[in-house]
Amino acid sequence: MKKKTLKIGLVGCGGMGRYHLDCHYRHEPRVELAAFCDILPERANGYADEYAPGAARFADYRELLKDPSIDAVDICTPNYLHSEIAIAAFKAGKHVFCEKPDAIDAKKAAAMRDAAAKAGKVLMVMRNNRFTDAAKYLKRFVADGRAGDIYAGRCGWQRRRGIPGKGGWFTTKAQSGGGPLIDLGVHMIDLAVWLMGSPRPVAVSGQTFRKFAEGSDVSDSEHSKFGDAVKGGTFDVEDLAMGFIRFENGAVLQIEFSWASNVEKERRFVELLGTKAGFAIDGSQMKIFTEENGELLDVVPPGVQKDDGHARNLRNFVDVVLDGAEPCYKPQQGVDMIAILEGFYKSARLGREVRL
Repeated sequence: MKKKTLKIGLVGCGGMGRYHLDCHYRHEPRVELAAFCDILPERANGYADEYAPGAARFADYRELLKDPSIDAVDICTPNYLHSEIAIAAFKAGKHVFCEKPDAIDAKKAAAMRDAAAKAGKVLMVMRNNRFTDAAKYLKRFVADGRAGDIYAGRCGWQRRRGIPGKGGWFTTKAQSGGGPLIDLGVHMIDLAVWLMGSPRPVAVSGQTFRKFAEGSDVSDSEHSKFGDAVKGGTFDVEDLAMGFIRFENGAVLQIEFSWASNVEKERRFVELLGTKAGFAIDGSQMKIFTEENGELLDVVPPGVQKDDGHARNLRNFVDVVLDGAEPCYKPQQGVDMIAILEGFYKSARLGREVRL
């Protein structure tokens, strides 16, 4: 008999955990919020009191995983814990939804993939940008051959000022895995590569910079609210990463990601060039650039500007687990993504292109 309700335990009751609750779970009748876990008990208690007073509360995720009634966990912890908690959850027979990035290195991402396969459980990692109206429209546009051969592009997420949790885990490499490249890059690189048809990356070249570790903590980005700042804490990651990815089919992708740069304003974008048409996603806005009847033509399809990718991504997870729907994400894609980021950091360290 098909299960009608998914009992979920939230691990990590910070800003992103709240976002998952508010954007989808609290509105999803098929989900029961069964448990809350955070190393700060007052956070777990506060979330339970607010969202599901009857839910269990834990300070240690291992205790949560002992509850046989919980079907799945949603992991919203610092990056270095993603793989550890996910693998333990699979061993306990749970499905896993995890915030990005998949892990802080490719070996850990591969271990997550293998543990999910061995347990026969669903592993999904946040890929919310694939679910916006613009992205879904362009995916069909490319699949229909209307863009032609996509051979080059660029993507990025630039912030004027928006360092998250300065001095805390976000800016501590051992816990985050890196700065804006792993924090923001996983979003836009994934979207670009997905729209390109997921060609296999073969080489990366890049450079990182750390120019804003000292100085004021001013911010003009709403996204910098995530993470807890620690005055005088660690800042050993980059605040800007720029580079280049080569793919097996000859295509290339330029990338730029910053938490702080002297630019006009915050911007996240993907721009891809095809032989029949090019297109750009800038925030939730989208345009297609093509030629028709001997005239250059810019097209803005109507009704494709909605951006509720997080909710749709979480809904896909519930659909996959309860109804056997097609998952938007395959665990190998996560391994490939982290391999790109890991190779980029190696390239920056060595000062040369790195083969993947």
